[in-house]
Amino acid sequence: MTIGDCFTIFERTKTRFDFPLHYHEEMELNFILNAKGAKRTIGNHIAEIEDIELVLVGPNLPHVWKTYKCKSKNILEITIQFHKDLFEEKLLRRNQLHFIRELFEKSKRGVLFSPLTAASISSRIKLLSSKTGFDSVLEFLSILHDLSVSRNMILLTDIHTGANTVKTYNSRRIEKVTEYLNLNFDKPVPLSEAAKLANMTEVSFSRFFKAQTGTSYIDCLLEIRLENASRLLIDTHESVSKIAFNCGFNNISNFNRLFKKKKGTTPKEFRDSNTSENRIFI
Repeated sequence: MTIGDCFTIFERTKTRFDFPLHYHEEMELNFILNAKGAKRTIGNHIAEIEDIELVLVGPNLPHVWKTYKCKSKNILEITIQFHKDLFEEKLLRRNQLHFIRELFEKSKRGVLFSPLTAASISSRIKLLSSKTGFDSVLEFLSILHDLSVSRNMILLTDIHTGANTVKTYNSRRIEKVTEYLNLNFDKPVPLSEAAKLANMTEVSFSRFFKAQTGTSYIDCLLEIRLENASRLLIDTHESVSKIAFNCGFNNISNFNRLFKKKKGTTPKEFRDSNTSENRIFI
C-alpha cells in the first residue's frame, strides 16, 4: 500500500513483541495468532491474550503488545491501519452504515472481538493483502461490516483514554457539561455549577444526567479525572502525587484508593506495567 490508499497492511511473523507503547491518528485493526501469554495494553486496560486475538484500536488510543509469558516462536501479526475519515460523517449517518458508525465510536475504548469472530474472519484478513484495487477496498469494507454486527465484542477501557475524551450524547446539554468537565477537571466543579451550565435546577439536572448517561454526575467527573491521571502516568515522569493534584484530587490517599477501586491496580503498578524505556508516539 502507498500514501493515498484507503488502508495500509503490515504483516509480520516473529518470535517476540518489541514495538513500544504508542498511539497514532489512524484506526488500527490488529490480528494476532499463536501468542498465548502475551500482554495486551490498550489505554488503561491490561490483560494476557489467548492463541487468537483481534482488536480494533481507535484514534490516539495508547496501545502495545508485550511478549510477557508468550513462549511461541511463530507469532503472526497482521495490522491494518486506516484513517478515521475513511468515511465522511454524512455517509456514516446513512442507515446502511449504522453498525459501522457504532463500531467506530466503540473503537475509542478499544474493541476486543470474540475468539469465534476472530477465527471466522482470519482467512479473509490473511488474504486481504493479496487483493488489489477496488476489490481490496470492497473486501475491507465487508470485513468492517461483519465485525460491526458480530456478537460478544468487549470494550477494553472503562473510559475514553485517547486524546479526544469528549463522549457523544444525544443531548446538547449533556455534551456541553462533559466538554466543560474535560477542560476543567483539575478544578472543583460542583453539581451546582454543572446544573447552571445546563440551565436546570440541581435536582432536575442530576436526574437528567443519570438518565442520559447511565452514570451519576459525580461518577462521570471521577472517571474523567482518573482517565487523565492514567494518561499522565503513561505519558509523563511526574510524581504520582503531582499527577493526582493536577487531576483534581487534593488527597493522595483518596486518589490511590479510588484509582485501585476503579482499575484494580495502584497508580504505581499501572505506571510500571505501561512503562517502556523506548516509548514513541507517532
